[in-house]
Amino acid sequence: MVQRKSEKPALLVIDMVKDNFDETRNLPITPLAKAVIPAINRMSDSFRQHNWPVVFPTDAFHEDDFFFTERMHPHSLAGTPGAEIVTDLTYLPTDYWMPKPGMSAFFKTELETWLSNRQITLCALAGIATNFCVLTSAMDALSHNFKVVILEDCCAAATEVIHQKTLSLYRKPPLFPLLRVMPSTDFLSGLKIR
Repeated sequence: MVQRKSEKPALLVIDMVKDNFDETRNLPITPLAKAVIPAINRMSDSFRQHNWPVVFPTDAFHEDDFFFTERMHPHSLAGTPGAEIVTDLTYLPTDYWMPKPGMSAFFKTELETWLSNRQITLCALAGIATNFCVLTSAMDALSHNFKVVILEDCCAAATEVIHQKTLSLYRKPPLFPLLRVMPSTDFLSGLKIR
């Protein structure tokens, strides 16, 4: 087993797009997602100060996608304003905006190669929804041999109960410490920098 003395992290900010913040859609997640924006912006600023990558994997669906064949309505359609990063988030030209066709940031994208080319060893996850796209991205990151930290104060779900119950399943999993859940402040203070 390879022991890493220090980590080189990337921050993945999942699905913080305008359609999820459109108040006319009356989504239960919208106010909870708005509440985590300040914490995500603080994390993004910290990552940039350390020259660590900040990546924005965002939904970029098509109207005829499988996801929309049942109850879910089309949203975050590729090329539309609704699939753009919400304006309250700090997004800089040095960041990587990566539209994605599915739930996971790794599904049918170049993310694994992009991270590996930059010697990234750990993915810190933020965004929405904790129990869907954040979680699937976490599992796929592990499957691609990246350590994972889910930043609990930088994620949201449709309800606080769903958010907390999802996180509780992974606080001490068999994969610990390859998969961890923690507040963003604990993450930054405990990270060995290379």
